[in-house]
Amino acid sequence: MAVMIQAMAPAVLVDLVNEWGTVPRAVAGEQDHPFPPAGGLPLGIPDELARDLDDDTLQDVADRLYPAFATGVPHECARQVTRVLVSAGVSPRVTVVDDDVVAGWSTDAPERALAGAAALAIRDHLGRNGFGRLGTCTARNCADVYIDASPTRDRRYCSVTCQNRARAAAFRSRRARTESP
Repeated sequence: MAVMIQAMAPAVLVDLVNEWGTVPRAVAGEQDHPFPPAGGLPLGIPDELARDLDDDTLQDVADRLYPAFATGVPHECARQVTRVLVSAGVSPRVTVVDDDVVAGWSTDAPERALAGAAALAIRDHLGRNGFGRLGTCTARNCADVYIDASPTRDRRYCSVTCQNRARAAAFRSRRARTESP
C-alpha cells in the first residue's frame, strides 16, 4: 500500500543529518554520546511510521544524505539525491480527499518513507535555490551540514557558534604573529 509523504522542513533535515550522521558526530567527538530524542520531529511521514523509527534507521538516512551536502560538486549532489529518491521508491501521487484534488508524493515501501521525505527536502531546495546553498561547516572540528538561507549566499559555518570560534581563533593567530619578535 502506498504511503503518502512530504518533504521534511529544511531545518529538520539539517538536524537529522547533524544529530544522527556518523561523520558530523565523529568529527565533533560525539560518536559515543547518546542520540537525541526523535519524538515529535516533523519528519514528513505518517505519525504511525515516525513512532516506530529507531536510531539505526535515522543514522542510516543521515549517512545516505550527508554526501549531498559534502560533495561540493553539483552533479554528484544531484546523483546522490536521485539515488536516495529512487531507492526509497518515491513517486508522484494525485489523490482526492473530501472532493479536493491533492498532489503529493508517495512510496510503496513504508520502511523507506523517511529517506524519501528527507531526499524530497533536498530536491525541493535544489529546485528553488540551486546547489550553492548546501554545504558543510568549514570550522575546525565540525562537519555539520547547513542550508544557506542568507541573502548574501556566502554562509560557511553551520552556526554562529562555529563562526565566532573561527573568528576568535583567527584573531588570536594574527595577534600572536604581530606580537612575536
